[in-house]
Amino acid sequence: MGTVEAPELTSQPKTVDTIRMTGAEALVQILLKENVDTAFGYPGGAIMPVYDALYDHQDSIHHVLARHEQGAIHMAQGYARTSGKVGVCLATSGPGATNLITGIADAQIDSTPLVCITGQVNSSLLGSDAFQECDVLGISMPVTKWNFQITRAEEIPEALAKAFYLAKTGRPGPVVIDITKDAQFEEFDYKYEKCTSLRSYKPKPKLDHAKIEEAAELINNAERPYVLFGQGVILANAEKEFKQFIEKTGIPSAWTIMGLSALETDHPLNVGMLGMHGNYGPNLLTNECDVLIAVGMRFDDRVTGNLSKYAKQAKVIHLEIDPAEIDKNVPADVAVLGDAKESLSELIKLVKPKSYEEWLQRFRDCDEKEWEKVIKDELHPESNILSMGEVIRIVNDITNDDHILVTDVGQHQMVACRYSKFTRPKSNITSGGLGTMGFGLPAGIGAALGAPDRTVIVVVGDGGFQMTMQELATIYQTKVKVKVLLLNNEFLGMVRQWQQLFFEKRYSSTELINPDFQLLAKGFYIPTKKVTERENLEKAIAEFINYDGAYFLEVMVGKENNVFPMVPSGSGVAEIRLE
Repeated sequence: MGTVEAPELTSQPKTVDTIRMTGAEALVQILLKENVDTAFGYPGGAIMPVYDALYDHQDSIHHVLARHEQGAIHMAQGYARTSGKVGVCLATSGPGATNLITGIADAQIDSTPLVCITGQVNSSLLGSDAFQECDVLGISMPVTKWNFQITRAEEIPEALAKAFYLAKTGRPGPVVIDITKDAQFEEFDYKYEKCTSLRSYKPKPKLDHAKIEEAAELINNAERPYVLFGQGVILANAEKEFKQFIEKTGIPSAWTIMGLSALETDHPLNVGMLGMHGNYGPNLLTNECDVLIAVGMRFDDRVTGNLSKYAKQAKVIHLEIDPAEIDKNVPADVAVLGDAKESLSELIKLVKPKSYEEWLQRFRDCDEKEWEKVIKDELHPESNILSMGEVIRIVNDITNDDHILVTDVGQHQMVACRYSKFTRPKSNITSGGLGTMGFGLPAGIGAALGAPDRTVIVVVGDGGFQMTMQELATIYQTKVKVKVLLLNNEFLGMVRQWQQLFFEKRYSSTELINPDFQLLAKGFYIPTKKVTERENLEKAIAEFINYDGAYFLEVMVGKENNVFPMVPSGSGVAEIRLE
């Protein structure tokens, strides 16, 4: 996703009454106007005037004090993904702002709408290497949809209006607004009008009906059509239209890790997960379909494998809102540029009702092979060693497939996404494109605040958990009812798996000497339990899920268990390995 070239700010005409106030007070008023009820952050010198202004609005804006700025932005991401709103985070200048960068990059590649507000040194000190000065615009430019530095209070309303508009429209993404401290203190005549359009920015491309007709013709004449769907379906709120489309056409459909939960897991046309550790059939049969229909996904390399071996036999239809993604990795025979909800609505009118029982049977045959080679032993292991898969199976059973899953990054992420079942959208929160270890715990806090009526289960590994485990303090302080499930294999599991398979078991710097996680959780006053034996597992998970509040459950799983299937690096999707 490219950076939006928004026009320079211009003074607004005085079309509404003005009120005299400081820049910091104006910023808080704007958050209220944009219906922001939750913000995440960490105070410091250069953002202190804004925090002082927030003090008078604690009943309207719930500020969540993270223990690290990276935690704050991951919380904002989790909040945005479950609530459907723009996530807001605040940080001070220098290290405060730079600590946001990983989360900003994560949000950019995963299309998460954020407005990040950073304090900056006084405008008179810019460029002087002042204490905690940093070129936030230069650093954040490659990983933001738009960024802007404010040096005068009167610039705040227009800049913030554009920030919220850009973050949430079109392909969503993060925006950074850097505000000098003197602009926060300065008084001006405040007025605010929400932004509804920008001259050089077209968030929803106009649908080309000729392309819709071309796509429909290809689909109607296909013998082995295949749908790949991604997060674009969820971002467009197009789950209903997507379901109507596949049910009318009868086309088997597979999901990217970011598209998980856009379609209920048990739908008969949901054939499973794409990608390096996806299901056998969805990967293998990519190279057997005759028409490939990509909806709201970007042909990431973890989905395609070796591009020179990817779906060369198929006509490709790509439904996508971001023109930068068209033909970027996989050339499209028919590119339908537009919002997925609108595109699918028009496509449904033109496609013919069909069924592809023989083609669907090919997926079922692959499922049977994968069950025997991989899944059966993962979900119902015969050895005394606990597996990650059986833990996820029990979670599904106890929640009746109705929970929000938040994962960190690693083996546990792949297993949890492979085996979790969902009945509702916006139920899977993970770091997809950037693969950020440390994402899970803080994102889970934000997810729970964004969907307080749902059960939020955070699945973490012992490696990623230790990158942001300080956010247990945020759980204690906010009393957020998030469930943290630690699958502990005492390794950096995914790296270890690669070392085993491709580096002759030379386990270089991947074995972890861990702390006592039970004492750690108790230190933050969070109820906790550790499971090492299968006979205690189901009861412990039930207690974990049904407890009315935060809970920390540690399960000791196999140290050298691997995640299969697997498409080795550099291989094509049809070269997927079952062992």
